[in-house]
Amino acid sequence: MNGPTTAHAPPPRQPLRDRLVDCVLIALAVALALIALQVQTTEPDPLPTGLLVADRLTGLLGCIALWWRRTYPVQIGIALAATSVYSETVTGAAIVALFTVAVHSSIRATATVCAISVAALSTYQLVWPDQSTPPLTVFTMIALGNAATVAWGLTIRNRRALVTSLRERAAAAEVEAQLRAERSEREARETIAREMHDVLGHRLSLLSVHAGALAYARTAPPDDVGRAAEVVRENAHRALQDLRDVIGVLRAPVGELPMPAATDVLQLVEDARATGTEVTLLDDAGLTTGARTIPDVQGRTLYRMVQESLTNARKHAPGAPVTVRITGRPDDVVVAEVTNARPAATPQYPQGSGTGLRGLDERTRLVNGALDHGPTDRGGWRVRLRLPWPT
Repeated sequence: MNGPTTAHAPPPRQPLRDRLVDCVLIALAVALALIALQVQTTEPDPLPTGLLVADRLTGLLGCIALWWRRTYPVQIGIALAATSVYSETVTGAAIVALFTVAVHSSIRATATVCAISVAALSTYQLVWPDQSTPPLTVFTMIALGNAATVAWGLTIRNRRALVTSLRERAAAAEVEAQLRAERSEREARETIAREMHDVLGHRLSLLSVHAGALAYARTAPPDDVGRAAEVVRENAHRALQDLRDVIGVLRAPVGELPMPAATDVLQLVEDARATGTEVTLLDDAGLTTGARTIPDVQGRTLYRMVQESLTNARKHAPGAPVTVRITGRPDDVVVAEVTNARPAATPQYPQGSGTGLRGLDERTRLVNGALDHGPTDRGGWRVRLRLPWPT
């Protein structure tokens, strides 16, 4: 088994900027140590030789120890602050160590190191007082110097925390933007899938009806057979063209899919009538003629509802007459209702999957509308759509 990893393991590689900062701070500590050494040589009452040697050796080791100040900030800070009780040349290194603790460690650790530093420096002044400066001034300078060092370190720490927070927010915003783009792309693909279902389902249902008629009426007059074959050919061509359009949209930017409008309901009715379905269109709202307009989303939903209803009527109620009624007024609601009578023949598709109506219900809820469907009292089927009609 591998041994436990220490909490202060150094990083594998330090940035060049950090090492340059370390060199500058070590140079500052060395400069302060040399100043203290120069002051000691001019003292009228020099310290004992043994103490001076210990002082200067401690100052040298303290400056060298600053190279590992990022790895062991609290340990070095405590050690250098404590040695200030007898070493004057280590004071610069102790200040740098206290600054490092304030930048990299907790508030509690910073307060601890600062208290040790103040106590050690005050003890040094009590044992070896400065005869040229009043004691109150010296102790005030010690307290203010340590406080200023801590304040400087905390300022750097808070600034780095702010920069880190801003970077994290920027990274989170980038990830969120990417997720939104992926979600938009997924929604666009779902929209295309619905369009494929609606468009191709409508076309293929027309093909099925006419192909079934050709297979059934083998003894029909040649003119009727020719007309039915022409309808099959035309709708097969349209289905292929619709499929090409959808595939083209998959390769094009989102939003370029040709979308139907409420006025295209007339074409749906004409296509249904061409298959032999008796369709009655009652448009009291004036949307299919262009007398009034409705927003694109509502118009597209209305179109898909009529398209799905006519397709289902051909599948499940062949030969039954269908009524399409559209009512409503602007700044209120638009109501579209498609009703077919009891089928005159056995349905070619006795039971559907319901995918089309579920997709239509989803479309309706996205525009704050309501959709309901079900059998009528006379054995037919009714689909009713209610949409807001903003101007």
